[in-house]
Amino acid sequence: MDITLLGTGTPTPSLRRMSSGYMVEIEGDVILLDHGPGSHHRLLEAGKRAVDVTHIFFTHLHYDHTSDFVRLMLNRWDQGGGIVDDLLVYGPVGTEHFSERLFGEDGAFALDIRARTELDASLGYYKARGGVLPRPRPNPIVTELKARDSIETDRWRLSSVPVPHAQPILTCFAYRIDSDAGSVVYTGDCAPSSTLTRLAKDCDVLIHMCQRIDGTELSEHARRFSSSHLDVARTAAESGAKTVVVSHVTDQMDAVGVKEYLMREMMQIYDGHIIWGEDLMQIPVTGPQPRPLI
Repeated sequence: MDITLLGTGTPTPSLRRMSSGYMVEIEGDVILLDHGPGSHHRLLEAGKRAVDVTHIFFTHLHYDHTSDFVRLMLNRWDQGGGIVDDLLVYGPVGTEHFSERLFGEDGAFALDIRARTELDASLGYYKARGGVLPRPRPNPIVTELKARDSIETDRWRLSSVPVPHAQPILTCFAYRIDSDAGSVVYTGDCAPSSTLTRLAKDCDVLIHMCQRIDGTELSEHARRFSSSHLDVARTAAESGAKTVVVSHVTDQMDAVGVKEYLMREMMQIYDGHIIWGEDLMQIPVTGPQPRPLI
């Protein structure tokens, strides 16, 4: 199991941190957990292409977790030459409508898709990439998940639970992936909850949103639907996670010296490994290991 952070930021535009996106590789499967603005660029920087991706799971349908799905899906369809398998797409209620409004017969990209499936110039590229006429339309295979659904292959198992964030308008999930190589939990965006703590029980890696410094929330609503640095530490401690990765980080915490102070406070609550996430960071499932001193 290889874990790469593609986007560790928030909806706020940033050249340092792209919006939410994570990649998990297991025995040839390339699984994306959310794909927000800029995370597709990071995917390319990580050495992967859209055609390499096999599965994508959306935790919820905020744009900072979904908008690079457009680039992923159209790049994969266009560059795949009609010879890659259809992309497997999973998410909460609304995911099918979201995909259909983008790529369906009357979707936002209907004219683009029509041009690429009918005009000779586009069909020439399609055939050169290995495609056989007639050229099919994009066809993501969308499955909408319910609370506590699971997806299982012979290599890994993904479990979902609801977490508090943008209800009642959006359904919001956290996900856990278990394989022989280890376990990773991704919270999506959420406030602390007993459901999340149970999902993360004894996991190897917990990737946790950290929206704010504790005590600086702008409203009671923000406190009840997002997590602070101390919330992250408490969830990691209560779940027994071996490593916690701080992500969905705001500029508030990226000021020089601030993250070190926050991590010191977190270590008073949680005695496992704390990793302050950065884009393109590869997370060791077995925990941080120092390189040899040479």
